[in-house]
Amino acid sequence: MLAFYRENARWLLGGFLLTFFSAFGQTFFISIWGAQIRAEFDLSHGGFGTVYMLATLASALSFPFVGRLVDKTSVALCSMMVITMLAIATTSMAMTTSLPLLVVTIFLLRLFGQGMMGHTAMTAMGRWYSANRGKAVASTTIGHQFSEAIAPTLFVALGLYLGWRGTWFAATALLVLVALPAVFFLMKEERIPRSQSDESSNVEEFGKQWRRAEVLRDPMFWLMGVGVLSPAFIGTSIWFHQDYLIDLNGWSKLTWANSFALMAVTTVAGSLATGFAIDRWSAIQLLPLFMVPLGIACLILGGFEEVGAIYASMIFMGLSYGVSSALFGALWPEIYGVKHLGSIRSIIMAGMVFFSAAGPGITGLLIDQGVSFPTQLQFIAAYCFAAGLLMVFVSRTLFARRKIECGGAIKR
Repeated sequence: MLAFYRENARWLLGGFLLTFFSAFGQTFFISIWGAQIRAEFDLSHGGFGTVYMLATLASALSFPFVGRLVDKTSVALCSMMVITMLAIATTSMAMTTSLPLLVVTIFLLRLFGQGMMGHTAMTAMGRWYSANRGKAVASTTIGHQFSEAIAPTLFVALGLYLGWRGTWFAATALLVLVALPAVFFLMKEERIPRSQSDESSNVEEFGKQWRRAEVLRDPMFWLMGVGVLSPAFIGTSIWFHQDYLIDLNGWSKLTWANSFALMAVTTVAGSLATGFAIDRWSAIQLLPLFMVPLGIACLILGGFEEVGAIYASMIFMGLSYGVSSALFGALWPEIYGVKHLGSIRSIIMAGMVFFSAAGPGITGLLIDQGVSFPTQLQFIAAYCFAAGLLMVFVSRTLFARRKIECGGAIKR
């Protein structure tokens, strides 16, 4: 096991840095300054939610086209372009004073931060690794959790000295001076999987290599979406309305920010454990595991006002996101192969971005109509439990189909 990490350190670290620095386009980071942005542009909760939704929807519509870039260029070149565009977006956020430019800025943050940074990393891991894909994906995706643990507390503290706009200039500096050179150095050498030295071995290992058009005609793909796309909607809604929850329940903003570290620890543990489990069994078999803890987290967050509810909900949310983060990186190459992985993942990522856009918009409008967010979370929890049952059916159906495609056994 240690030999795997030692021999592949450069690629795993490069993927980790891509997911780590994607923080600047993630909702949890942008919403740290939600109150300041609403005040600056005179927006209500629903108004900001609508702006956020429109910008993110635009990024979702763009993603199927931009996401194919990772199939057309090297990982290093793709990473350089994505990081550069994200740095332009963070600079724009630090300087914008007009509402139209705010929409464009959020569009760029979501497309290149939330979307392309992680998409590039996960596509590379899915394509470069086979038997150890679970461990590779898990090691890469925990960059998200490290950023969630570090960024809120760090940038809230920086904001006391630099102001909210100054923190975005600091983000630009980190992207240009740290992320850009480090990722290029680590990713400039492409990894060649030992088990995929030619096309014939690729087909033997993965079975049918699905094209994007075929995937879109697959009923199981759409049924998976009922579960796979829900964390994007739920998590983004919670992070976007964190100021609302904090004020409603009388919580300390610093306590909330510090709780991200607890969620991050749980997420990392869940992700690494899931990575090993994927290599032992398969991502398909583990598909139903992430919905129940997410439902429990929503029940706790929506049903209790005590400070302890923050920590309890973060533990269950962390467990769910730990499982799903490793799972979603390994699931698609396992089901659909790796030949057209970038193109296929771009559709999935577009769906996730779309639902992450819909979450703040829909929940914000409901808040403006008098439906409290805690009440909404109770209904969301019920959805999670129902979707978990559906994922059991999907998992069994996909596993049986994949065994047939691979001649009686799923080969990873």
